[in-house]
Amino acid sequence: MTHRLGSVRARATLGATLVVAVALLAAGTAVLLSLRSSLTGQADTRAERSARAVAAQLAVGTPYQDLSSMDDDERPVQIVDASGRRLAASEDLQRIGVPAADPDAGEDLDPGEIDDETRFTGGSATVDGESAAYRFAAVAVRDPEKGPLTVYAGAPLEAEQSAVRTALTALLLGFPLLLAVVAGVTWLVTRRALRPVEGIRREMAAITASADLARRVPEPDTHDEVARLARTTNETLAALETSVERQRRFVADASHELRSPIASLRTQLEVGAAHPGLLDVEGAVEDTVRLQRLAADLLLLARLDAGEGPAPGARVDLAALAREEAAGRAGVGVDAEAVEVAGSRGQLGRVLANLLDNAQRHARSAVTVTVRREAGRDGRWAVVAVADDGDGVPEADRERVFERFVRLDAARGRDEGGTGLGLAIARDVAVRHGGTLTARETPTGGALFELRLPVP
Repeated sequence: MTHRLGSVRARATLGATLVVAVALLAAGTAVLLSLRSSLTGQADTRAERSARAVAAQLAVGTPYQDLSSMDDDERPVQIVDASGRRLAASEDLQRIGVPAADPDAGEDLDPGEIDDETRFTGGSATVDGESAAYRFAAVAVRDPEKGPLTVYAGAPLEAEQSAVRTALTALLLGFPLLLAVVAGVTWLVTRRALRPVEGIRREMAAITASADLARRVPEPDTHDEVARLARTTNETLAALETSVERQRRFVADASHELRSPIASLRTQLEVGAAHPGLLDVEGAVEDTVRLQRLAADLLLLARLDAGEGPAPGARVDLAALAREEAAGRAGVGVDAEAVEVAGSRGQLGRVLANLLDNAQRHARSAVTVTVRREAGRDGRWAVVAVADDGDGVPEADRERVFERFVRLDAARGRDEGGTGLGLAIARDVAVRHGGTLTARETPTGGALFELRLPVP
């Protein structure tokens, strides 16, 4: 039961029903008040008409027994003097229950004059032994002979009260029915609208249970929020599948890369333990250095995958960094324009070192590093280009070289300690700095790697 009440459909139905209930209650109250006010106003008009008719006759001195409208049982009339003493009343009128007459009413009137102001009040009247509710109009008049008088005339409220009761009964019967219709329609509409969401939930639960990231949630053939949710969910699943697959390949490749030097190092140590004179110390050192480099690369990639980026506010002079990384390398020339970028000096230095290592492994004789500024529609950029005079990278492989553990051929293989991670690390660092790293071709056919970083 708690689960159902906590569902979106139940909350939407309850909310819609409550809103409609409040609206109906307010509308019903307004209707009843308006109806009552209108009917009361009509009763006041009838009572005033009778009171002024009698007052007009009194103003010209008509005797009480000759007054018209005094024998109308529907509109009882009573005449009182300034002291409140009843002087005349309609036939069969036994009593009226109204506030006491104003003793000063009519005192400032001239003989035969009728007061322009009419006082209205609710009360009761007993006619022929039966009491009922009435609206009374009180009109002051000055009789030429008897002085100030007050005429009370009443209009019955039975018809008005009956109409109000009928309207109230209709509202009390209609409101629950209307609320039930609203609740039912809302329940059905939300059920239909949320049916795709339930399908998405079930499929996501199945994906979680089976760990099959190749599955996708159903996408409804609509253009609403649910369809966008399904599409975004599928995009997330696709990205997650790619990430997991990349992670699996990475682990498998890393295990493969670690297996060879570890096996070689173990063999050499075992031979050395059995025959100390046959220990290949240089080979053991090379395998150890290779393991150290591979471990450092794997650790850096793990930090980059975890979202590690440059510290905010740090600035790096790319020209000085390029000269620093090129120093001591044979056949490397630098043509650098001073330009600063925001980023990590250590990570950007690693990018340049990896690019220079890669270029030197495949260059015939020379490697050139250039640093320059570029301005374009998308802002100002610092461009670092590392070019070699080797065989270059085939156009079809210019994206594959940035994948982890990718070696295109024997020439771009494990020679001189390459791990197959240098270019992958370089691109990841470039992306973390808001830039790009691409592979192109030099005019002479060599490889050209271009690093572009935004200038603050």
